[in-house]
Amino acid sequence: MRNRWVLAGLAAALAASVGIAAAADEPGGGARYTADGKMEFPKDYRTWIYLSTGLDMAYTDAPAMPGMHMFDSVFVNREAYQAFQTSGTWPDKTVMVLEVRRGVGKGSINKRGQFQADRLGTEVHVKDLARFKETGGWAFFGFDGEAPGRKLPAQAGCQACHEAHAAVDTTFVQFYPTLLPKAQQAKTLSANYLKEEATQPAR
Repeated sequence: MRNRWVLAGLAAALAASVGIAAAADEPGGGARYTADGKMEFPKDYRTWIYLSTGLDMAYTDAPAMPGMHMFDSVFVNREAYQAFQTSGTWPDKTVMVLEVRRGVGKGSINKRGQFQADRLGTEVHVKDLARFKETGGWAFFGFDGEAPGRKLPAQAGCQACHEAHAAVDTTFVQFYPTLLPKAQQAKTLSANYLKEEATQPAR
């Protein structure tokens, strides 16, 4: 009887260790897709690595809406961030989340400046070399709330803008202060970005 309990205990311990190993092998924070090709909303993205926040940023000269302020914050899955720290570029299965929130100035004890309020939108930039071969391995998904998001068409403008102006592998690393030095050190900055920077006035 004692040997039977010992064997049962060993079997349980083995099963637990196998389960832990399997869980460790799963790409945490990775993209998940529905049967019709939509992306599941990454509900835990705020536990990922935070990269940066911009306030009222715009990539065109179009006038801003009067009295409207927006914060855009970027998060990336931990595995991709760790790989970037080694190589200076993004590995396959990188998932970056752009969260847009309304900026407000009136609230509580605030007297000046802006703070983040309700979420206005979410966009995901994902690298999957096998799934998105026709667009260089990268794709954008837009979300309405937390329902599964649709892949944005390549001609929507996001893809072309990122390919033309991104600092590293179609991503705007130039706006991520914790990553730009690594890309500079690893010499992974794109030729287009370096050319644009050379024409910018000294900051």
